Amino acid sequence: MRTVRALVGHEARLLVSLPLWAARRRHGVGDGRAFGYARGQGAVMAGFVFVCLVETLTMSVLLRDWPAVHRGVLVLDLYTVVLVSGLYASWTVRPHVLYDDVLRVRHAAHVDLRVPLDGIAAVRQERRTTHVRAGGELDLPVGSRTSVTLELRAPVPHLTFLGRRREVRVVRLHADDAAGLVRALTRDRGAPPAP
Repeated sequence: MRTVRALVGHEARLLVSLPLWAARRRHGVGDGRAFGYARGQGAVMAGFVFVCLVETLTMSVLLRDWPAVHRGVLVLDLYTVVLVSGLYASWTVRPHVLYDDVLRVRHAAHVDLRVPLDGIAAVRQERRTTHVRAGGELDLPVGSRTSVTLELRAPVPHLTFLGRRREVRVVRLHADDAAGLVRALTRDRGAPPAP
């Protein structure tokens, strides 16, 4: 039951992102400073939507002699287009946010991790395109790359997609303005730069 609730909640967040995206608004920024991470992904997501639409048209032609099946598959195909669009919208409207005392690290509607600024031991701009899973590390690549690494003084609790609790000590994320985020965390907020 917890898994079903997690999936429904995730899809609801994706769907809520669509009207925010259309209105050019951001979710949960408030008085913080936003750092986006979706630049350059629009063409990839547009390609996914195009492929979904081609598949929808193809299935409509193939299933035209079975109207009940055709309607069911059409609904599923159109819902897939909406979800893929919602995924891109959630990347756009849910940026990383730097507040006075916490960095809110986000990744679409999947991850919303709050890292206290006084809990950051080191921060550095580090471009990575390969990520090996390791205990205590959270990698949030966009387009298979991360650009900022945060090393924490103490583990921070992170809830996985299906609600399992993990403790993370290293967070790797992507930011369109990675240098600006690192600068803001080191100079403006007092986190020490990594050696």
